[in-house]
Amino acid sequence: MNPRTATVERSTKESEVFVELNLDGTGASQIETGVPFFDHMLAQLAKHGGLDLTVRTRGDLEVDAHHTVEDTALALGQALNSALGDRSGLRRYGDALVPLDECLVQSAVDLSGRPYLVHEEPDLVELIGSYDTTLTRHIWESLVATAQITLHVRVISGRNAHHVVEAQFKSVARSLRDAVARDPRVVGVPSTKGTLTAS
Repeated sequence: MNPRTATVERSTKESEVFVELNLDGTGASQIETGVPFFDHMLAQLAKHGGLDLTVRTRGDLEVDAHHTVEDTALALGQALNSALGDRSGLRRYGDALVPLDECLVQSAVDLSGRPYLVHEEPDLVELIGSYDTTLTRHIWESLVATAQITLHVRVISGRNAHHVVEAQFKSVARSLRDAVARDPRVVGVPSTKGTLTAS
């Protein structure tokens, strides 16, 4: 089995991002973005997605967390796209329904080669610590753009902002875990058109 790993370094005037990803990991993570709640969410993605994930980001937090979070999500999507290779032998689809106390989140992913996001969540308080809750949708937008996947995330119920965001990350993690899994019954790329890449 070829290792499904990727390393991405992304550098702009707004941030420096390093991401190392192993799709066949154990859920181990080392996350440091300078945004503690975002670190917590990325750790959830790794743990419940069965991914080994290292993220080190230095961003312009003196402005706000936007560039740091966005650029990290873009780099993570790039790493996922690279680690997937030509996407042969994969299940391709994954979905999950994840509860967290009063909150319930449904997600579904398709490793389609086509970036598309559908995201539904209730209005939330603006901040969780230094984390701007309006960034959650932008994280998924950035991730799908560079990972070239289709992602649906729907918050079915929930009122606590921490729970609403965390359940999204856990649900997406479980969906990804299933979608990226190798399926011994799949020969080649799981698509009748013969490709799951944008090329």
